[in-house]
Amino acid sequence: MDGYEEGADGDANDASPVAEIVDWVARGIIEGRLAPGDDLNSVDLAKRFKVSRTPVREALFVLSREGLVDWSPRRRPRVSAVSLKSVRELYHLRAVLYAQVSLAIAECATDADIAALWQAHQRLADAAAKHDVDGYFWANVAFRDEELRVCGNAIFKEVLDSMRMRTNRLRHLSTSLPGRIERSCADHQRLCKAYEERDGTLAAALNRSIVLSALKAIEAAWQGPV
Repeated sequence: MDGYEEGADGDANDASPVAEIVDWVARGIIEGRLAPGDDLNSVDLAKRFKVSRTPVREALFVLSREGLVDWSPRRRPRVSAVSLKSVRELYHLRAVLYAQVSLAIAECATDADIAALWQAHQRLADAAAKHDVDGYFWANVAFRDEELRVCGNAIFKEVLDSMRMRTNRLRHLSTSLPGRIERSCADHQRLCKAYEERDGTLAAALNRSIVLSALKAIEAAWQGPV
């Protein structure tokens, strides 16, 4: 994807069949080509990737562990559904964590780090100008990765990476809603300005607001289980 050089699970590109299958299925779920309840036929996946069913099962196990796939005994694996309660819990946790990430960035970022964040924002702006939902989404993923790099807190990165797959499908949903790309791009511009001015209090408030604004948009459009 444009502006994003890692797999959907957040690990660096890996040529292994398991990683390729995880990435393909995860992207399909995140970008909406695979919907909740859709079967994930291991035979079809094995044919698509020209592998045995063993790496397919391993990939589906990873996706199940990450919350994207339901795989009950004696049933075919299928794309998992998400409850609104879970969405709210994830987003409230992300809001708290990214506020702390912003405080760390304002405290420790170098001029080069700030320039890198502005460059990441430019990719957001370029995708927003084209109203490219997928492009904007993956550019936003890259922006968040840049924030985690700059903040330098390995624990924040570990926790947020552990939530990556299950939150990315929700983040893509919020990005696709009317008016969200423009609002998000403007909010991220203000966030970068706060970073540039090393205003941690403002940056933390803006980042928290960005996350909770996305949650509010999801809540308004929600049609899944409560």
